[in-house]
Formats: sequence, structure tokens, C-alpha cells
Amino acid sequence: MFSELFDALQTILSLNHITYMLGGVVLGLAIGIFPGLGGIAGLSLLLPFLYGMDPISALAMLIGLVAVIPTSDTFTSVLMGIPGSSGSQATVLDGFPMAKKGQAARALSAAFTSSLFGGLFGAVILTGFVLIARPVILAFGSAELFMLTLLGLSMVGALAGKSFVKGLSACGLGVLLGSLGSAPATGEYRMVFDNFYLMDGIPLVVVGLGIFALPEIIDLLRQNKPIANASTLGSGWMEGVRDFLNNKWLAVRCSVIGCIIGALPGLGGSVVDWIAYGHAVQTTKGKSEFGHGDVRGVIAPESSNNAKEGGGLVPTLLFGIPGSGSMAVFLGGMVLVGLEPGPAMVSTDLDITYTIVWSLALANVFGAGACMFISPWVAKLTTIRYALLAPFMVMVICFAAFQATRDLGDLITLLAIGFLGVLMKRFDWPRPAFLIGFVLASGMETYLYQAVQFDGTGFLLRPGVIIIGVITLVSLFFMFRQNTKKQREAQQDAGVGAPLAYNRKPQVIFAAAVNLAFLYCIYDGFQQSFLGGIFTIVIGCLMSALSGIVLWQLLTKPSTDPVYFDLEYEQGYALNKDATSMMHYLYWLLALIVGCYLVGYVIAITVFFIAFLVVKAGVSLPRASLLTALAVGFLLFLTDAMVLELPVGLLQEYVELPWPLGY
Repeated sequence: MFSELFDALQTILSLNHITYMLGGVVLGLAIGIFPGLGGIAGLSLLLPFLYGMDPISALAMLIGLVAVIPTSDTFTSVLMGIPGSSGSQATVLDGFPMAKKGQAARALSAAFTSSLFGGLFGAVILTGFVLIARPVILAFGSAELFMLTLLGLSMVGALAGKSFVKGLSACGLGVLLGSLGSAPATGEYRMVFDNFYLMDGIPLVVVGLGIFALPEIIDLLRQNKPIANASTLGSGWMEGVRDFLNNKWLAVRCSVIGCIIGALPGLGGSVVDWIAYGHAVQTTKGKSEFGHGDVRGVIAPESSNNAKEGGGLVPTLLFGIPGSGSMAVFLGGMVLVGLEPGPAMVSTDLDITYTIVWSLALANVFGAGACMFISPWVAKLTTIRYALLAPFMVMVICFAAFQATRDLGDLITLLAIGFLGVLMKRFDWPRPAFLIGFVLASGMETYLYQAVQFDGTGFLLRPGVIIIGVITLVSLFFMFRQNTKKQREAQQDAGVGAPLAYNRKPQVIFAAAVNLAFLYCIYDGFQQSFLGGIFTIVIGCLMSALSGIVLWQLLTKPSTDPVYFDLEYEQGYALNKDATSMMHYLYWLLALIVGCYLVGYVIAITVFFIAFLVVKAGVSLPRASLLTALAVGFLLFLTDAMVLELPVGLLQEYVELPWPLGY
């Protein structure tokens, strides 16, 4: 073992290895900063260049890219409120509020330090764990994975906001959306309305961008100011490092969570940051600032997010079972250069395994250092008036969403979920709880079906199931106690000062619409076979009861009750006749999508860009044209370099246009 370790160390410190690794790091940095693409797109771009390469050099590039993306995707999560990838969604909750307070530097510094620690921690742990990982991973079957999804759902309590019932209902709404498409047990199509796009379910990247990014863009545009105050931007770089040191044990615990969850096939990066964030809320004191700019809400998910990459390599290397989409492409890269995953990776090829593990550690150092270096320049984006940034962010979001399935339905769904996100934000239905439900829905149903198929109801007596079940119950107990205390404090706060004169009607209509969605879920479930419909029927029954309670509270409780919340009144929009309507910018987005359908994305985004800059940002036409040309030119270059596609409208279908308009 030790000889293989030293051989691996000698390999990774060679100039050739470091050069190739730095190439992967630079590419990963560029991909990670671009929201919505993530590791799958970056690795897919790299694969064609691996033909004929030395296996160790190819692995260096692959590992460099894999390691840095979970670090660099923090930029947009913190600075723009746009999840850089599925693994950085929880970072938005506190990172973006910190940026709006002028603490972008502190948030980024804490995030990158935590990412560096998580990556190194994962590599160190896996150095020894790789030899004992095989029996541990094999001990996890479908029953244990089902219980882990329930543990993930128990994190909803930490994200439920002032009303626990609202939080659970929001989570159920996410589960409902995640159940859309074919049933895992029978293949029957549920709630698809005979729409081909919906038959495969809604992609996670579309849901993540719609539920988080679009509502934040609209809110910032309505405020018509920069994200942060320029005078406070440059401070906090060392403060973020001190924040990490002050919360080092939280980072250790979350890194352990990242390693464990990352090593379990089927869970991967979509849920690990939420579990780590929920753990942080559960186990730390002074929770009132979580969700409003608490640095611990950045440290926890970023530590686990990078550590999980090391964990994800374990099933990939030992069993050839990828734990996530990016690991699946990484597996393809290994096969491409002549390396076969399996038991040989811990016997005859142990030196290669340790080369991979220590390359991961070194790439994390390079990646965190590079992100720290460019942060002061990237962070200056928060001082630019948001009306100037918004069209570029819309262009990026629509581009990233379209790459999910390369169907115009991606953009339509993005707008629909964005509208839902705007309403959920307005009425304080927790969007993180919704996203957790969506992420875990498919896996929860699949694992439950498999567990019952293999063991019947006896799966509940498996030791692993019992242990995870006890942990989940303890978690729920503390969550319930914490939310009871939170609701009492909210009621006391509501009693201070004159209560806002809420108009109950909009909140009641939204709650009624949610309740009707659950009732339709029940109806649709009864149209399926027993195995195809039982999951959605159970979810629909439980959640229609909970959302019914929310509706009853909105109709009967006084306006001081925590269930009441309307951002239009809280921010004064409802009483200001000159305020921009909540729907105003959604109409702009609708016009862009209609334009994509009619004339294609390039022409539509060009017109959108110029019109928005002139009308909403007050930019002169020549300057708007120049900015548009630069932005669209960059988009076309990226599309061509990554061999991606853009939406083609009716015009391109009937008229053959020259490149780039007929891309």
C-alpha cells in the first residue's frame, strides 16, 4: 500500500502531470462559472481530446476538471442567486443574501476555503477508505437508499420558514412535480396531458434555474439597483477565512457527510448540499440568520459539495457504477483511455487509484487558488446596475436550460416554473423545500418499489434501515421543536407594531391552486395500475390534507399569524402605484420565448437584448448594439466550441439562413 502511495505522489508531482491537470482546471473554471452546465457538459467537451493520450495524462485532465467545477460554480450562486449547478443550490440561500449586504468577498472567501478543505478531506479519507469501501458500499441496498431519501426529506424542517405546514406542502409540491412522467415500476405515464416533452419528466437544471434564478432576477429588476453596495465590496477576504476557522468542526462534519453520500450510487450531488445545510441548521446555535446571510449556510454545503467528488469516485472506480451524471461521463473517459474500473483498481492498479485520489487533492488546491485569485474582479459584477446585467443573465439561463433536452419545451417549462417560483417567493412557500422534494421524488419511489419487490415489508427490519430510521426520527424531533420555537417567536414579532393590512385573496387563491394540484394528483393516480399510481395517490392524499390546513389557516387566522406573508406588502409594492408589476418582467421573458419559437434563439435574444437595454436600462442605441454584439458573439463562440445547440424557430425551418443565424 505505502509503495503505491509514494509512486502516486511521485507521478502527480511531475511537470507533465501538473501541466495536463492545470489544463483541466482552467477548462473546469470556465465551465463552472457558466451557470447550469456543470460537470457533465465539461467532461463531455473533454472526451474527444483524450483519444491516443497517455492514460495518466488523460486522467490528470479529467480530475482537474472534476475537482474545480464544484468550486467555481459558487460564483453565480453567491453573486447572482443563480445555482451554478445542482450541487451549489443550497449555497444560494445564504451566499446571495450576503452578496446583497455587500459581503460578497466574505461569502466567496468562506466558500472557496471550505471547498478546498472539503476536497482535501475527501482525498485524505479515501486514501485509506478505498481498501475497505467495497463491503461498506455493498451493505447499502435499495431499502437503505430509500431510508436515506427520507432522511433527506427530513431536512425540509430546517428549511420550512415560519410556517411548518407551508414548508411540508411546498416539499410535497416538489415531490408531485418530480413524479411527473413514467412510473418506475410500470412505465405508465402520469400527469403528462399527452405531452411528449413531459413524458421523460422535467430536467433538474430547468427546475433549479426556474425556481431560484428567475424570481431573483425579477426581484432585483423591480428594485432597480446594484446587487451590493460598492463601498463594502472589497472587504472580507480574510474574514471569510476566519469564518471557516471558527466553524472548522462544522466543515469537518459536512465533509464526512459529503464523502458518505457521494459514495452511494444514485444520490450524488443533487442532495448532499441540502443534507449538509439541514445539518448545519440543526446543530448550530443562533439560527435566526440562516437564509438571510449566515456564513455557516455557505460553509456547510461547500464543504460537503467538494468532499462528495472524492466519495463519488469510490463506486465509479471499484464497481463501475457512477454515483452521478458527471461520474458517468468520467467512467466513459476511463474506458476510452484503456482503464477498466473494477476490483483490479484496489489490487493490481492500486497505484493508478491513488494517483486519481491525490490528483483530486492537488486539483482542489489549484482550483481554490485560481478562484480566490479572480474573485475580486468577478465580484465587481455585484456593483453594476442590475438592469445592465439582467439581459446577459437571461441569455445564459435560457441557453443553459435549453441544453437539458434541447427542446423548446425546456424554455416553456423554465418560464412556467419561474412563474411558480415568483409566487412561492411572494407568499413565503419555501423554495428549497420544494427543490428537495423534486430531487428526491424519483429515487424515493424507485428505491421503495425495489425494496418491497426484493424483501417485502421485511425490508423495514434490516439493520441499516433501522439505524437510518432512528436518525431520521431524531432529526424530525429536533426539527419540530425548533419550528415550534420559531413560530412562537414569529407570533411575538408579529405582535410588535401595527400589523400589515394584507389582502388575503391572492394568498388564498394560490393555496387553493396548490390544493387542486394535489387533488388532481390523486385523480390521475387512480387512472393508473396499482403499482403505477399508489405512490402519487399516497403523496396526493397526505399533501392535499396539509395544503388544506394552510388554506383553512389563511381563511380563519388573524393577519398576525405566521402563515400570512405577502412580499408585495412587505416591500411596499402593493401600496406604490408607480412600482413595476410582478408580471411585467415575466411578459418580457414570454416575448423572448415566443420569439425563439418564431425566429430562433439568436435573432430573438438579439432583439431582446437591444430592446431591454434601451427601454429598461436607458442605454443609448449604439452602446446597446455594441453590448449585444459582444454578448451574442460570446454565446455563439461557446456554442460552437462546445458543439452545443440553440433553439431553431419556424423561420429557420422554412428558410435556410447562413451561419450564425441558421445555427
